[in-house]
This record gives sequence, C-alpha cells and structure tokens, in this order.
Amino acid sequence: MAMSWIWVGILALSLLCAAWTGNGSALASAVPNGAQAGITLTVSMAGSICLWSGVGSLMAHAGITQGLARMLRPLLNRVFPSTRTDAALSRHLSANICANLLGLGNAATPEGVQAARRLADPGRPGMATDELCRLIVLNTASIQLIPGNVAAVRASLGAQAPFDLLPAVWLTSLCSAGVGVAAAWLLGKLWKHD
Repeated sequence: MAMSWIWVGILALSLLCAAWTGNGSALASAVPNGAQAGITLTVSMAGSICLWSGVGSLMAHAGITQGLARMLRPLLNRVFPSTRTDAALSRHLSANICANLLGLGNAATPEGVQAARRLADPGRPGMATDELCRLIVLNTASIQLIPGNVAAVRASLGAQAPFDLLPAVWLTSLCSAGVGVAAAWLLGKLWKHD
C-alpha cells in the first residue's frame, strides 16, 4: 500500500513540475515513449530470465543444486546455525544462494521467502531473528558470479559486450555481502533482545 502512495506522489510531483515549467507537452510525449521502452525492456529480459530459470531448474533436477548445497553446508552452518538441525532450511537457503550466484533474483525470491518463514520466530511475531536479518542482508547484497539480468538489460540497450562488467560485479558483490553479513552479525551480538 505504501508503494502505491509513493508512485502517486511521484506522478503528482511530475505533473506539477511539468505544469510549473511549461513542459506539459514534453511530459505528454514522454509517457508513451517510457511505456514503450518498458515493454521493450520486459520482452528482451524475458528471454534471459527464461533461459537462466530453466538452467536453475535443470541444475535442481540433475542434482547439481544438492551438490552445491553440500559444498555450501560449512558456510551455511556458520552463518545460519539453524541449518544444522533443519534440512529443509538448508535446502531453501542453498537454492536461494545458488540462484543469486547466477544473478537470478526472481528465481531466488521464492526460496528466500521459504527460508525466511523457517527462520522467523513464531513466538515473537513481527520481530526478526538475527539469522533472518542476515538472510535479508545476504539477499540484498547477493554475490553474483553471472549477473544474467544485468547482462540482459545491457544487451537490450545495445552493449557490445554485456558481460564485460564481470570483474566489477564480482568485487563489489563480494565486498558488499561480506561487509553486510559481518555488520549484521556484529549488530546481532551487540543488540540483545529481551
């Protein structure tokens, strides 16, 4: 509901600024152009999303996801201690992290939601556990090996080499995820709950 009000506010502000500056005709021509650009971008990204989502599905059916889950288990056990006793949580977290590694935020979301449900404390509704906070931070600053969606956007906008940003993506995502999880861990230790 809040996002609806934000969008209404942005729209109203745009209309007021266009009327104030006398650029109503420019705004009127920008609206259909923007809508057309949005549809073009959506269609161009759909192919990439379908491809990588299919790859993720094939990985799950071929057992690659389970293999990655086994490889990630030592790390997951340290960052999310609940995975030691909850196999379903470990599975959801592994699938979420693997999808994020491929740059598939849309494929990672359902698994992340399932993991968040398992990490929530039913005895304290409305209060996030420390592990849930770390999951949110890790998903927000996810490490991406193959930024599929970003490359699709760059390709649709005419980039000659849409994957030439890989070193920058690797460095920034590793740094942001590392600092974010460390900060969440530290704040979880400092901020004691009643």
